[in-house]
Amino acid sequence: MNLSSLLAARHAAGKPVRVALIGAGKFGSMFLSQVPHTPGLEVSIIVDLDPERAREACRTVGWDKDRIAATGFTTDGAKAIAGEIEVVVEATGNPAVGIAHARAAIANGKHIVMVNVEADVLAGPLLAEEARKAGVVYSLAYGDQPALTAEMVDWARATGFRVVAAGKGTKYLPAYHDVTPAGVWGHYGLSADEAQSAGMNPQMFNSFLDGTKSAIEMAAIANATGLDVPSGGLLFPPCGVDDLPHIMRPREHGGVLEKSGVVEVVSSLERDGRPVFRDLRWGVYVVLEAPNDYAADCFSQYGLKTDSSGRYAAMYKPYHLIGLELNISVLSAALRNEPTGQPHGFRGDVASVAKRDLRAGEMLDGEGGYTVWGKLMPAQASLKAGALPIGLAHHLKLKRNVAHGAVVIWDDLEFDAANDTIKVRRAMEQKFGGR
Repeated sequence: MNLSSLLAARHAAGKPVRVALIGAGKFGSMFLSQVPHTPGLEVSIIVDLDPERAREACRTVGWDKDRIAATGFTTDGAKAIAGEIEVVVEATGNPAVGIAHARAAIANGKHIVMVNVEADVLAGPLLAEEARKAGVVYSLAYGDQPALTAEMVDWARATGFRVVAAGKGTKYLPAYHDVTPAGVWGHYGLSADEAQSAGMNPQMFNSFLDGTKSAIEMAAIANATGLDVPSGGLLFPPCGVDDLPHIMRPREHGGVLEKSGVVEVVSSLERDGRPVFRDLRWGVYVVLEAPNDYAADCFSQYGLKTDSSGRYAAMYKPYHLIGLELNISVLSAALRNEPTGQPHGFRGDVASVAKRDLRAGEMLDGEGGYTVWGKLMPAQASLKAGALPIGLAHHLKLKRNVAHGAVVIWDDLEFDAANDTIKVRRAMEQKFGGR
């Protein structure tokens, strides 16, 4: 609660917090828009595959000519990470690239804020441990839903409540799992031309729709908080904010959860497509259980929505502001040496599931693509099944057919075990898979 005063002291001392941003897409641009309004925070260098596009992003969000001229632009991530900066923000969205950048930051003694949740779910527990041993911070990105949810879980536990469920809202129907980039824009109420003119990536937005992003984010939350993962995957129950305490409680008490202490996503649509009343599409939540009768009485006395027993209540945040809030992670790492969420174990994994009948010889095309979507699984179940993590489902060739709806396993694929990303993933599995 004192980041602004800590930053003001750094600013007054002439020692700004210097950042390297890797990836000047939407998330990165939102972060850049706040930098000129945060004295004491500087983005010294921006890494992007297209430096001129990154410069244009800076102009678009309101940077003046002097600030742009004083900033380095490069395609060389290693050079940026080795420079005179304190914090690396990894916002590429590419799992393999994200892991490489994180390890380079740690090796160079720099804090790493991992916007790239795809990379975090693939190998985050190992990366976080490496960072701790090196004396630097590995952090989830504040403003994104996993860090915001982890914060709410921490708040609940620190105040003495039992966490029954935690997660986020999204727009979901079961049919969305099979949607491909070719059909995604109709579900967002856009034409392909409108989306293209806005610079929107159909595969990325499809990963939000087909359930993959939700699975990835819930795995990140489980790994950061120790909450469990539903044994059969996410349920996506339709649920508005007023009904969270009723629906998001264990089945034995009238809810939909198999047990207490799990991650889950609530849908903003009823199964027939009607909108849910007072939905949580853009927000995050935590459901609490009162530890005693006195606390339960306080729930009602102070206006919390509860279930019929009065013992379950919910707190929620209706919106998240993505990169506009990322300063919190950057400053927490640099000024407090603390992460805004960090994986400590391997509880949730995201398996690749066939969107249609796949044939031997086909190439997988990753998150939000035409071939697979990501399903949340308990890590132990995923490892036992030999499931292919969605973060590795890029440019791998099938050597045998996979039926529609089946989990793609390693035995279905041709792959190079010496690949650096696969080796890091295997190391993470070996170190954390038994926990």
